[in-house]
Amino acid sequence: MKNASELNAEFGIENELGFAEMDGEPITWIRNAGCAATIARKGAQVLSWYPTNQCEVFWVSTIRPGRDEPVRGGVPVCWPWFAAHPTDPSKPKHGFMRTRRWLVESTARRGQATELTLRAETTPEDLALWPYRAEVSLRFVAGATLRLELTTRNTGDESFELTQALHSYFRVSDIEQVEIEGFDGLEYLDKTDGFARKRQTGPISIRGEIDRIYLNHTGPAVIRDPALGRGIVITKSGSTSSVVWNPWKELAERLGDMIPEDYRQMLCVETTNAGEDIIRLAPGATHTLCAEIQVATG
Repeated sequence: MKNASELNAEFGIENELGFAEMDGEPITWIRNAGCAATIARKGAQVLSWYPTNQCEVFWVSTIRPGRDEPVRGGVPVCWPWFAAHPTDPSKPKHGFMRTRRWLVESTARRGQATELTLRAETTPEDLALWPYRAEVSLRFVAGATLRLELTTRNTGDESFELTQALHSYFRVSDIEQVEIEGFDGLEYLDKTDGFARKRQTGPISIRGEIDRIYLNHTGPAVIRDPALGRGIVITKSGSTSSVVWNPWKELAERLGDMIPEDYRQMLCVETTNAGEDIIRLAPGATHTLCAEIQVATG
């Protein structure tokens, strides 16, 4: 793996994009007219992004994990399965790409935004976890909006099924003061109630643990946060499901990588292929899961 100096020489963009280390891990930093962002190469995970003259959009725990554990927060990549493995719960939750150190494929200026593409592929060692071959890339376009494009290509000789997520942890002022719009009338699977199928009425408000897979969701979602004076707008493609999650106090304490009361400042609204939203890829086929995030003020 190339070091920061080698990456800066090959892919750096002067005063706009560079490579460094943070907490002993390789990261990419972006600073342009529209935003500031930090992206970890471990897991291809966004750790920070905020538009110019605005506050941080993502929440990240201050508790740092061990070297081979993922950071909680930002935008982890769940691949090639979401949540627990469907048939073998001993396999890693959310798949095995969250701790993989992805390769830098390209960088570029895109008008007022900056583009970074990271790439990873399955290895022979992965076959014990997932008996297929695939290449996955994540294209970031960071400016006044943040666009994430997660593309999977089946490089093997067999078809496979895939679930996945861009597991966004958003920073909020107070979990009990926000509402999430965009899900009215949709059915969801309630994971806190044995995956019972229920229907959403009105905006989502949170007063306890919530873990829901919303079905047939293709439109935008908006996190309304009056105390911060902003709405976080998430639009997407390549997805017909979304997950809304907050662990609340008791589960947050059991997780071990959140400090007390952290749950009050974070909310996951995740762009997913989850639940009944399963992707099937024939040999040579590709699928792109895309999320675009912007901040509306006022």
